[in-house]
Amino acid sequence: MSEGRKPLKPNVLITGTPGTGKTTLAKVVAEVTGLVHINVGEVVKENGFIEGKDTEFDSLIPDEDALLDFLEDTMVEGGKVVDYHSSELFPERWFQLVIVLRCDTPVLFDRLVARGYSDKKRQENMDCEIIGVCLEEALESYSKDIVHEMKSNTVEDQDEIVEKIQAWCLQNGISP
Repeated sequence: MSEGRKPLKPNVLITGTPGTGKTTLAKVVAEVTGLVHINVGEVVKENGFIEGKDTEFDSLIPDEDALLDFLEDTMVEGGKVVDYHSSELFPERWFQLVIVLRCDTPVLFDRLVARGYSDKKRQENMDCEIIGVCLEEALESYSKDIVHEMKSNTVEDQDEIVEKIQAWCLQNGISP
């Protein structure tokens, strides 16, 4: 992996607590902007970048080094919209816009119940959202001027976020 290579075209990271709408939003953003969607959780599963499993929270522990090595050339190429619940593992140079999705707790609770999360996993994710873990990670990992916290409770919220990302893309030379 070459250290320090900057993307040839801008990349967008969409992050947030599970259930805030990252994948749904990233798919729509890709559709309207021409950015290529990368769902990091799927990349981990499809390529076997798994170090282990957290049985307490029924989640995979990714092999971060293998994942980052795999994504390096793709991210340097640019023009990607990436969705993942954690932002701190990626190199800062990969992203020029970071969107942190937030949900009101009743909305998030219902989404996590619909996913069939265990009580323990649901509570852990609710606590992370209440405390603002994903926002804090993003603000610690990236320049504050590229990190934007956005509500993602409704379809209208998602539409507004898509419009803002689309406008940002046009300002940064990305068009469908």
